[in-house]
Amino acid sequence: MPKTAPPTKATFEALSNFRYQLRMFMRFSEDVAAADGITSLQYQLLLHVCGFPGREWATIGEIAERLQSQHHGTVALVTRCEDAGLVERRRDPTDRRQVQVHLLPAGRRHLRRLAAQHRGELGALYEAIGKLKDEAAWLEQEQGRAAG
Repeated sequence: MPKTAPPTKATFEALSNFRYQLRMFMRFSEDVAAADGITSLQYQLLLHVCGFPGREWATIGEIAERLQSQHHGTVALVTRCEDAGLVERRRDPTDRRQVQVHLLPAGRRHLRRLAAQHRGELGALYEAIGKLKDEAAWLEQEQGRAAG
């Protein structure tokens, strides 16, 4: 097993900056969702339903995975979104055990507005992550020298 050097101050700074950039993006997302009248989790659910690869709906299990949440918590979130008129559940026509979650027009309107607002912030996050990748490469070289 190769010997690794202990984390340096620069490593801690890079990790801290990465978390900071993520948190700033999440805070922005929370604020714009609240200003649009829904919660950040409701926005994320709408986004994952519409953004699921290859189709315009997702199962509760797929949404739970995307949200990194427990199945029962996702069921409760879908219920709240359904009560708010944002989504609807539909039985899968080929597998009646499965439930599909589909956006309703109100959910789609929220999603369009919020996604448009997120575009600029996402660009800033990508730029920050690009800089962090450069820092990470530098740190890896420095740690390799320290361990060698």
